Amino acid sequence: MQDKLNRLLDAYSHLYDIERDVEIAGSHYPAAATYFLRDENYLISKQHVLSAVEQHEYVTFLVIDHLDVPTLKKHIELTKQAGLSRIHPSKEHMCSFVTLVVLANTIDPEAKKLIVRTRYRKNYRMMFHGWMEYHVAAMENSTNSFLSNPAGREARRNLEQNFGSGKKEKKGAN
Repeated sequence: MQDKLNRLLDAYSHLYDIERDVEIAGSHYPAAATYFLRDENYLISKQHVLSAVEQHEYVTFLVIDHLDVPTLKKHIELTKQAGLSRIHPSKEHMCSFVTLVVLANTIDPEAKKLIVRTRYRKNYRMMFHGWMEYHVAAMENSTNSFLSNPAGREARRNLEQNFGSGKKEKKGAN
C-alpha cells in the first residue's frame, strides 16, 4: 500500500503542499496535503485591490489494512475537527474543503454505507464569509473499487485516474 500512497501523493504534489507523517489529535496519518488559491482583481495597480477570493483544501491520507465503522467514524471526526480549526472565515474566504482519502485493503459493507452517507457543510455568516464542505473518498484494494460521499467525487475521480483498471464501483454522486 505504501507504493500506492506514494503514487497518489505524486499526483497531488503538482498543486498541493505535501507533509509526511502527520499527527492529528494523537492519531498518526502517513501524509497530508494543503492547497491554497488566491485570486485578486485590481484597479490600475496591485495596490488597489477591488476584490479577492481564497480557496483552501486540507487533505488527510489514511492507509489501513481493514476499515470498519468505528475506525472510520473516529477518523472522520478527527480530520473534520482538524480542518475546521484551520479555516479562518473572512470576506475574502470563498470556500474550504476538508478531505479524507482512505486506502484500504478491505472495507466493511457498513463502512462503505457510512462513506456514501457522510455529509457535512458549514456556511459562515450566511455565506458572506464563505463555506466549507467535508469530502471522503476511499479505495478498496482487494476489489479495486472506489467510493465517496457526494461531495467527494473529485477525490474519488483522482483515485480512479491513478488506480482504476476499468472496473469501477459507482457509489455516491457522479
